[in-house]
Amino acid sequence: MAAAALLRRALGALRAGARGRSAGASGAVALPPRVPLGADPHEEEHMAVAQRKNPDYHGFSDDPAADELNMRAVFFTGISITIVLGCVYLHYMPDYGLRLWARREAELQVCARERLGVPLLTSNYYDPARLALPPED
Repeated sequence: MAAAALLRRALGALRAGARGRSAGASGAVALPPRVPLGADPHEEEHMAVAQRKNPDYHGFSDDPAADELNMRAVFFTGISITIVLGCVYLHYMPDYGLRLWARREAELQVCARERLGVPLLTSNYYDPARLALPPED
């Protein structure tokens, strides 16, 4: 109910400002500070209390020893193991685009052509003797 009255008052002040009348010294409506629902504005935050007890507070526990142990465990697993397992995963990924297969196949073709004494590259992609060409009329 109070919020609706406050909203009506703010809209009235805006309309009055649009017509040229002032709604106060600066023409602005003062609203109360926003407080989350259920929160007491005079109560200190949990993190501020924990930081006063432990200046090196990392946000894992109120106990300084447990907080530091948890921080080290999270950073070890989050950074070291992630980097190692990420590199292993990238190394053992399948051959994307079959680039390695194409290289090995080309090397086999070169070895076979050298053994047969055939030039490595020819001007004809297909064997002209096996092509069925149309008559020249």
